Amino acid sequence: MTLGRRAVAELMGSAFLLAAVVGSGIMAQRLAGGNGALALLCNTLPTGAILAVLILIFGPVSGAHFNPVVTLAFALRRALPGRDALVYVAAQLAGAIAGAWIAHLMFELPLLQVAATVRSGSGQWLAEAIATFGLLVTIFGCVAVARASVPYAVGLYITSAYWFTASTSFANPAVTVARALSDTFAGIAPGGVAAFILAQCAGALAATWFAIWLWPMREST
Repeated sequence: MTLGRRAVAELMGSAFLLAAVVGSGIMAQRLAGGNGALALLCNTLPTGAILAVLILIFGPVSGAHFNPVVTLAFALRRALPGRDALVYVAAQLAGAIAGAWIAHLMFELPLLQVAATVRSGSGQWLAEAIATFGLLVTIFGCVAVARASVPYAVGLYITSAYWFTASTSFANPAVTVARALSDTFAGIAPGGVAAFILAQCAGALAATWFAIWLWPMREST
């Protein structure tokens, strides 16, 4: 596959992912009648489901990263050239923002928004590091021992991590940036974005080295 086609796959996958995250959050908030747990559940299930579908569709084209820290991890393992990684990240960010905007348009909300939901504090940052660590270990572990299970394992992991992490498991810098531009159920105030991304990068780096140690004889690409 050419780099252009792979970049389009990353852009489209990221757009559909954020349309699902933001759109299901809007729908959940409208239908849950103020029940926060029910709204979160209704936001969780579509997110996990769409991830499995998107990885199945776009995995054979680009690897279906849809996440700058996943791309960073594969670049560190020399499974992706640096130039390609930069193109992937740009496509992921553009797609994620476009997906959030598409969700706004579908629900007839203002296109341009800035989130007001404050997500900050040491517990939230630790949660993001752990969520991202777990996501990367899931990916590398499946690639090492059960490659065909990656779509389902990632979808199930994110579904679970929505509930066992204090931050509801963003685990993705592109998702974090896009959600800062959506003042909806899924939003995060811009002031919390940098710390979330730093925590995500820390978790991804730790997971990359852990995977190298745990599966030294496997090719995690």
